[in-house]
Amino acid sequence: MKKSFTRAAALKRELHELRWSNFLFLTAAGMVNAFGVSMFLYPVKLYDSGISGLSMLLDQVTPPGLSLSVFLILLNFPIFLFGLKRQGFSFTVYSLYAIAVYSLGSYLIMNVLPVDVNFVSPLAGTDLLLCAVFGGVISGIGSGLTIRFGGAIDGVDVLSVVFSKEIGISIGTFVMAFNTLLYIICGIVIHSWILPLYSIVTYFVGSKTVDFLVEGFDRSMCAMIVTTKAKQISAALSENFKAGGTIVNATGGYSNKEKQIIYFIVNHFQINKLKRLVLDIDKNAFISLQNVAGIVRKPSE
Repeated sequence: MKKSFTRAAALKRELHELRWSNFLFLTAAGMVNAFGVSMFLYPVKLYDSGISGLSMLLDQVTPPGLSLSVFLILLNFPIFLFGLKRQGFSFTVYSLYAIAVYSLGSYLIMNVLPVDVNFVSPLAGTDLLLCAVFGGVISGIGSGLTIRFGGAIDGVDVLSVVFSKEIGISIGTFVMAFNTLLYIICGIVIHSWILPLYSIVTYFVGSKTVDFLVEGFDRSMCAMIVTTKAKQISAALSENFKAGGTIVNATGGYSNKEKQIIYFIVNHFQINKLKRLVLDIDKNAFISLQNVAGIVRKPSE
């Protein structure tokens, strides 16, 4: 009785966390994804990545009643429901909604709107490179927007989270392996490697577009500065960048001397200035730079 009450309370809390504004953006994301795939990739038989690409292949080799929009639902929905416990309720709801919009948008473009996408792209004709690039960019925008607003538009993302650790590889490696296998199967089924090879261009362009949308064009970098003059360097950084850093006490592994580590966030354009400021104060300072995928902090009131 107590366990069922706890589950009900948790479900109520998760329902309360869903934001209607997110659904509006997810609607746009699903339609954008449908536009990119249906107008550029599908007409010339190029393949999207992940479950979307698998759905496009199955659309080609199965009877007409089993269309792309049907396979998007049949393949993605069970995967997201399978990953519900690990991914969370709100993520699953957002994702299923985005996929439903993507499926509906694809159906409308291919079967309802006065647009012929059966043989050539209405916008790029039969130019495979244009279709690969613009299809990848536009579908990448749709996927990136979906991630920005709490979901995912392809089930391979869930599969990668669930299975990558179990088989001892990273999430990125899992996704790449899945897509590589997909394109090999596509080449075998259609007895040609031209379209699968162009599809790799689509995958590369789409993944880079997703990275830009999710992480931003101006990615931040973390500078870890090992020094014995932390106060002077921290003051100089604060004065020049109008931002604070964090000082951590440390001990040199070889020298066994007391040192400090300054943790400081900058963008790519500020790296040279940071190096100059630090080395002017401490020429023996050690600076380590790493990309930062995202920064979470409470906005100032």
